[in-house]
Amino acid sequence: ACYERSKGSRFRALATDGARRNTEEPSGPMLTLRDIGFASPSALLASYGLRLVCVEDDAPIPGSFWGEPEAGLIGVDVHVRSDTPVHSLLHEAAHLIVMPAERRATIHTNASESVGEEDAACALQILLADVLPEVGRSRLMDDMDAWGYTFRLGSTKAWFEGDAEDAIAFLIERGLVVHDGDGLNHRIKSLPSISHP
Repeated sequence: ACYERSKGSRFRALATDGARRNTEEPSGPMLTLRDIGFASPSALLASYGLRLVCVEDDAPIPGSFWGEPEAGLIGVDVHVRSDTPVHSLLHEAAHLIVMPAERRATIHTNASESVGEEDAACALQILLADVLPEVGRSRLMDDMDAWGYTFRLGSTKAWFEGDAEDAIAFLIERGLVVHDGDGLNHRIKSLPSISHP
């Protein structure tokens, strides 16, 4: 499983799966929106009816659960700065994508409602990374590890390839992902290709 957020604390580990955020600082630079630009992520979010809202560098990010420079959520708007990590943008956007549309308008800061949705958001952000030409799942999973996502199997890659069956099933049931061939091959369903800006 991934992790669950709660208003009462910045992070509450799940007893069953032991997934938690490492409190140490990231070991190296993570891919940010400054590195890849805003055009491709904006087009990706728009394809799901979401809007990427960019704020000035050093300005507070509205709706950020973890604080700057992490992405923030208010309704269908995902707020970011140029130094927002790409994994953060994709994770918060994935929360809005996996939830029922009628809930989106009520969201402010904390989008997590269930373990199932949280896990699905983790899996979906990895698959969304493949849609962005500048990113890809391998780089995104490395950045997730660097940020501090931890899983009972160790790395994000180990979780995604060996322990994410329920999360993938959740996404398939919601019509967001399709199985593509044998084994672990899954892809985003019916999403237009996002070209380089």
